Amino acid sequence: MKKLVECVPNFSEGCNAEIIEAIAQSIRLTPGCTLLDVDPGKSTNRTVYTFVGSPEAVVEGALNSARTAYKLIDMTKHTGEHPRMGAMDVCPFVPVANVSMAECVQCSKEFGRRAAEELNIPIYLYEEAQTQEYRKSLPHIRNGEYEGISKKIIKPEWKPDFGPAEFVPTWGATVTGARFFLVAYNINILGTSNQAHRIALDLREAGRGENQPGKFKEVKAMGWYVDEYNLAQVTANLTNYKVTAPHIFFEAVKEIAKEINVGVAGSELVGLIPLDAMLMAAEYYIQKENLFILDEEQKIKLVIDRMGLNSISNFDPQKRIIEYLIKEKPNEPLANLSLRGFIEEIAARTSAPGGGSASAAIAAIGTGLGTMVAQLTYGVRKFENVEKEMRKIIPILNKVTMELIPMVDADTNAFNDYVDAMRLPKNTDEEKTIRTEAMQAGLKKAIEIPFHTMHLGDSAWDMMIEVAKYGNIASKSDVEVGARALEVGIWGAYKNVLINMPGITDEEYKNQKLKEAQFIVDKATDKCNEVLHILNTREKK
Repeated sequence: MKKLVECVPNFSEGCNAEIIEAIAQSIRLTPGCTLLDVDPGKSTNRTVYTFVGSPEAVVEGALNSARTAYKLIDMTKHTGEHPRMGAMDVCPFVPVANVSMAECVQCSKEFGRRAAEELNIPIYLYEEAQTQEYRKSLPHIRNGEYEGISKKIIKPEWKPDFGPAEFVPTWGATVTGARFFLVAYNINILGTSNQAHRIALDLREAGRGENQPGKFKEVKAMGWYVDEYNLAQVTANLTNYKVTAPHIFFEAVKEIAKEINVGVAGSELVGLIPLDAMLMAAEYYIQKENLFILDEEQKIKLVIDRMGLNSISNFDPQKRIIEYLIKEKPNEPLANLSLRGFIEEIAARTSAPGGGSASAAIAAIGTGLGTMVAQLTYGVRKFENVEKEMRKIIPILNKVTMELIPMVDADTNAFNDYVDAMRLPKNTDEEKTIRTEAMQAGLKKAIEIPFHTMHLGDSAWDMMIEVAKYGNIASKSDVEVGARALEVGIWGAYKNVLINMPGITDEEYKNQKLKEAQFIVDKATDKCNEVLHILNTREKK
């Protein structure tokens, strides 16, 4: 995956559809930027935009959106429930993939410098981009809000990091910086704003003041009433979901609400959420309710239901979970073929795909059969006595199967790298050296891929033996075929390791790999025989 940064600018306009769309369009039209979400709120009179792109692209996208907002938003006329100090109130940059926090800090500084110079507006840095401790927190910078800027900005300690130290009435001031992924999360309260705020005070990190800290770290929260929903909300920014996760916060709100006899009617996520946070919630409810759910889609549905994420609007995982939005389709042309197509590719008059790809596919079929039998055993009333064993077996065998499938293409790609290296020029000594090094690297890759296939297959044996012991004996032949297929897949990968070894000049590498590969292939023979013996013994009983 390429370098990917998320930018989440918040603008002080949530009612005027034309302005909201104009800002959105300015982001969409920025080359390299993908607008993922536009979330306006009428009561807050605020819209949160979420877009991603390369570090360079997101800076341009943020600048384009600020230019548009500068022309269309007039802060002298703005009112809304949400704390705010500027037309573009806050513009954080968040690392998503292959990007460091330091790179996001640079994005924020580049954006802040250029926006201040071009638009002549005051810009403050916050979070990771800010070096002065008292100016790191957004609430501290925003204290006094738009109405207090004129007096605050002239104080030496509140001089902007970029731009003029003077009040710009139509704009206010903007805060930019770099931070960890923030989850904006609201929980619906069937009560008053005072009751919602009371709950927020008990749970947010700041609590009720220095002497009364709240229950959770990395939580900023308050209570408000949302007229358009006709209910109150505990509105929270979870600034590090790994410290305080949304589901933990939700359950804590429910607990306090119960104590004060107030109803909770689900919740809503504002913007996007990482897949990791949703799966953490899924595991929480699975353990709490002693459920067994393997499928990721079902896990997400469980979380949506338990946290009431559909209570305000439809929660579409494909549009709200960031990994789903930016997911790149795997480059697996062989694995994506029909079975007929794959076999025809192997049968074609080409050297690849060959035995390595076939071995990975055969091993995956083997572990897949083990997974199938375990799933056919689980949930059947007469096999309730082995439910514990099946819960252990299924996730492991399923994981190995899913990890073996990409090895089908990986093996062919590795062979192609070696062939490409052989075609390099060899007219000069320098070219010969480069060609030799590339060929050695290609050979090692052609060894490492089937070697990894062997390791993956090897990791499944313990669970295959458990299936043989506890699986439905009526599926004996399926387990037998699975064990044999796994053994053959490992053996085939082993042969692909061996065939590439003679060209390796690194004797230490060669000896180490050969010794380890021999151990795995010998173990596969023993484990396969053990599976077959267990099945035959069970049938006789």
